[in-house]
Amino acid sequence: MENKIEETLSVVDKLRVLYNLQLIDSRIDEICKFRSNIPMEINSLEKELHEIKKKLENIYEEISSLKKDIDKQNKDIKSSELIIKKYEKQKDGIRNNKELYSLNKEIDYQKLEIQLSKKKIKEFNAKIQKKEDLLNNSKNILKNKEEHLFHKKKELNKILSENDKEEKILLEKSKMFSKKIDHVLLKTYQKIRNRVKNGVAIAPVQRGAPLGSYLAITPQKYSELIQRNKLLIDEHSGRILIDAELAEEEKKKSLVFCIKKNKINN
Repeated sequence: MENKIEETLSVVDKLRVLYNLQLIDSRIDEICKFRSNIPMEINSLEKELHEIKKKLENIYEEISSLKKDIDKQNKDIKSSELIIKKYEKQKDGIRNNKELYSLNKEIDYQKLEIQLSKKKIKEFNAKIQKKEDLLNNSKNILKNKEEHLFHKKKELNKILSENDKEEKILLEKSKMFSKKIDHVLLKTYQKIRNRVKNGVAIAPVQRGAPLGSYLAITPQKYSELIQRNKLLIDEHSGRILIDAELAEEEKKKSLVFCIKKNKINN
């Protein structure tokens, strides 16, 4: 691509039109990017909710399992108590010391089983308490996340609605500015926009370098730039160059700046 673009109209006017077109198209890019990122943001929040709900289900299952273990231990206790009563009755009719010793030994064993079951029940109840604390905490987190998601969707829908209105206005203005420049220059601008990552085809030069670039232009080219006698293209980035003063002047008058200013004031 040549380092200058031939023109028949005023260079300053072309720069003004091009930079306004750039500001509008960049804002449209922002709106489109925001719109495309919303599903990912919502999906991320919904994924968090799903994980919390899954965690709650697991806690409920763990508590249920622990309660079943407690029921089992209580049944074992009752079973041991019945055995003890049975052996105690048998002791009344026994005259043989060996048999009496054997019954007492069985009774002691069942009493130990009861103690062990009660110890397990105590441990299970302690675990249940911890699980219920975790459950309550997770419920609160879930509630807060659900409220956050609700308000986030509401907020995003409002922004989307505002952006849709803004985008329609900007698209009309983009068409209007596109008609003000010749077809060849417009095609060059669009070609550069499609080639660069951020879609910035016309870049203000600040501190000797185009915005977004670390490579400075030559002093000779900078001198030509501020004279505004011809359109210049940066040999490194391939972008059309505009001096910072003219860019700032147009930015403050631009439709994009006015819309943003109104949004802040409202």
